Amino acid sequence: MKGAGTDEAAVIEVLARRTIAQRQRIKEAYKLTVGKDLADDLQGELTGNTEKVVLGLLMIAPKYDAYELRTAIKGSGTEEAALIDILASRTNAEIRAITEVYMKEHGKSLEDDIEADTSGMFKRVLVSLLTAGRDESNTVNETQAVQDAKDIYEAGEACWGTDEVKFLTVLCVRNRNHLLRVFEEYQKISGRDIEDSIKREMSGSLEDVFLAIVKCLRNKPAFFAERLYKSMKGLGTTDSILIRIMVARAEIDMLDIKTEFSKAYGKTLHSFINGDSSGDYRKILLELCGE
Repeated sequence: MKGAGTDEAAVIEVLARRTIAQRQRIKEAYKLTVGKDLADDLQGELTGNTEKVVLGLLMIAPKYDAYELRTAIKGSGTEEAALIDILASRTNAEIRAITEVYMKEHGKSLEDDIEADTSGMFKRVLVSLLTAGRDESNTVNETQAVQDAKDIYEAGEACWGTDEVKFLTVLCVRNRNHLLRVFEEYQKISGRDIEDSIKREMSGSLEDVFLAIVKCLRNKPAFFAERLYKSMKGLGTTDSILIRIMVARAEIDMLDIKTEFSKAYGKTLHSFINGDSSGDYRKILLELCGE
């Protein structure tokens, strides 16, 4: 960064090939030897999407999620996709860490901000996810699973209008194994896949959040692969989604996401990114993606 111009290749080389823990140590060492904050310096040197990726990489996971949620909420309008992607896919422990960091960084509660910024049933689902109260055991209660499937069926397909609260109480509270059993049972009772029923019964952000919950429970890497595909296919790219997933999942399940991507779309994630971005932005995304 010293002198005129920036050697972006060196920045990408160092930061995109390190783990989150290593990047934190690089930040400390930078402060110690240079006496400045690395993120502040990079912010002054980089621009656009490359800057967004690099600054994201310098944050630890809960801080990055909290930052993304804050960005989605503040200003006019809300980026519902960010709220859904993050809250529907994180574990209880991850959500608790995010809410703590959010409070520390912004001096207000994430729940209050989301409540002020969303409405109706969509708000209730997000707040429910925020409580991090999902059962995380592996126990499947057969009788309960059959009852849950019936309850959802009667709250949706079987009646006029939809009782969304029933969907919320089952989908936001039960554990993964139990819910996979509920979905099997639901298929038997209704003759439909739960995702199809959600699409028929709901619309807008509420449909999106319930679908995200179901997809994440079934196969989280496949959910992210689909999000990445949709962010790039067709005209233009939804960079906010592309960046968020590439940064947040790079160290968690990127290999699985790449596998699911190739399986679902017959092309590699690498080739998709390659064709859809350019310059340093492309280089850093490809580094995070790996071959």
